[in-house]
Amino acid sequence: MTIKADRQIDAKGLACPMPIVRTKKAMTDLIDGQVLEVQATDKGSTADLAAWAQSVGHQYIGTTVQGDVLYHYVRKCSNEGIVETPFPQTVSNEQLLSLTDGIILDVREAVEYAFGHIAGAKSIPLGELDARMHELAKEQPIYVICRTAKRSDLAAKKLASAGFDNVYNVVPGMVEWQGALEKIF
Repeated sequence: MTIKADRQIDAKGLACPMPIVRTKKAMTDLIDGQVLEVQATDKGSTADLAAWAQSVGHQYIGTTVQGDVLYHYVRKCSNEGIVETPFPQTVSNEQLLSLTDGIILDVREAVEYAFGHIAGAKSIPLGELDARMHELAKEQPIYVICRTAKRSDLAAKKLASAGFDNVYNVVPGMVEWQGALEKIF
């Protein structure tokens, strides 16, 4: 079965947040009800696009895979009255270095985590967060980090919606992290 989309964009070879940035831009040119096909190779783009679409009121339809390429389908829905707002509770990379309590939750993909993460950080990729929230204590401060603070923003919103009150998005994220890193490889 061939899936018909009203517009296609190529995000192959791009990592977070670029597939979302390109999708967001392309959605402005669509009218309500039209479908956008996003071609990507970043495995994390599935969870990223689904969470982004939900946060702004579009419909994430699904993903098909052909070889190494993921074909994501997003339907534009009227998002009048929906304003994309960042998660309000944030800490800077510098502030995170001086904190002594809480857990650092790394929501990047496992391969990103393996090649460099903050010592003691717990890895739960964004796409696994719903199924693994039970691993986190609601009363404990949770500092959510990713590469550019985009996935961590979405994860912080999910956690807050699930009743976690002490959640912080780490801004700007690993892309500017100056502290020590641990590697699995």
